[in-house]
Amino acid sequence: MGTIVTKILYALLTLFIVTNYGLILSGVVRKIGARVGRRHGIRFYQPYIDLIKNYTFRTRITHGIMYYIGPVFRLTGGIGLLLFLPVIYGSPVFDNFSFAGDLTFVLYFQFFGVLGMALGAGESGHPYSALGVSRGLAQTTAMELPLTLGVLALAVQYHTLNIHEIVAAQQGSILHWTLFTNPLAAIAMMLSFLAMMGRSPFDVVLAPQEIPIGPPTEYHSALLGVLQLNRAIFPAAKLILFMNLLFGGATNWGELVIKTFFIYMWSVFVGIAYPRFRVDQSVRWYFGIPLLIGVAAILVVKYF
Repeated sequence: MGTIVTKILYALLTLFIVTNYGLILSGVVRKIGARVGRRHGIRFYQPYIDLIKNYTFRTRITHGIMYYIGPVFRLTGGIGLLLFLPVIYGSPVFDNFSFAGDLTFVLYFQFFGVLGMALGAGESGHPYSALGVSRGLAQTTAMELPLTLGVLALAVQYHTLNIHEIVAAQQGSILHWTLFTNPLAAIAMMLSFLAMMGRSPFDVVLAPQEIPIGPPTEYHSALLGVLQLNRAIFPAAKLILFMNLLFGGATNWGELVIKTFFIYMWSVFVGIAYPRFRVDQSVRWYFGIPLLIGVAAILVVKYF
């Protein structure tokens, strides 16, 4: 019983640290994007101010049960993804609830949040909600094909679906990273990562240049605060996942910050350099080169 309580306390500590890291990172990235556009941008701690402000508000507007449960599903997906990831390799404090086959489990958690928001949007009563849901599910389906193929290539390569064991196999040298031992799988997964982060050119769901609606405008008060909190946790958890699978994991917090920051900057760079796709362009693109690279990754690992 004591071991379980200790494990839970360690997991809460991890959640606290990663949440604050995600909030700071989101503020810094928005600042960088503004400076690239020759604007001053927000203060790096602005996400904290927005979070506190929204949690102090309440609403009496009723849209149905799923409208309120949707943000909870979204937050659950982010927290669940994080809690089953080994955050710091070799640390009993930040190992979380990693177990055999956990890679399959965390991929389900990633989709859990997307499905929750789809259900919540469908309850909002807005005529464009169905449009946003169809766009989101279409792109998610297309994006997950090369991602799944890349994960399968890793499973064939390392003979395991345990994230801790995959990280262990990459220790000893930078050349042991999956990025170098299985570059095709790494490329397929990093291309899928762009859509996972929801940045341009794959921000087809919110489409800020096209449709002035979506969660930032339809949700408000504490409900918007829940979504903002998830926007700190979920991306940080995804960064840690990709760091573990492709870049050798992290043995300390300094290494984690450096690696995850540069992984994040990959999506930021692409988002600043390229305009937004139409949804048909986004789906068709993922059914092209990334899908072929994912298939090639499995064939190379299996037969070569």
